[in-house]
Amino acid sequence: MHLGFHARQKEYLYLWNMRTLHLNIPETVDFDDKEAVMAIASRLYEKGKLSLGQAADLAGLSKRAFMETLGNYGVSVFNYSPDDLDRDVENAKNHNI
Repeated sequence: MHLGFHARQKEYLYLWNMRTLHLNIPETVDFDDKEAVMAIASRLYEKGKLSLGQAADLAGLSKRAFMETLGNYGVSVFNYSPDDLDRDVENAKNHNI
C-alpha cells in the first residue's frame, strides 16, 4: 500500500498495489461481471483477506451498499470466527455485561 496526498482536495489517498485477474466464465453461466467481482470481494472479506472498506472498493460500492449486499452472498457483516465470538461472550459474562 502506498499513501499519497492529493493537494488540491487536501485528502490522503491510499493507493493499493493491484493485480489484474482474467476469468473465463462460460457464456452459459448466468453471471455478470459485477456479480463476479462482488462474489470475489465478499469471499475475500469473509476470509479476512480484505477489510470491509477494501472489499467495498474492490466491488465498486460504498461501504454501506457492500454491507447491505453481503447477505446475498451468504456472508455476515459481523466477520467473527466462532472462537472470537465464544471469547467475547465469555468476557462479557466475566464482566457482568
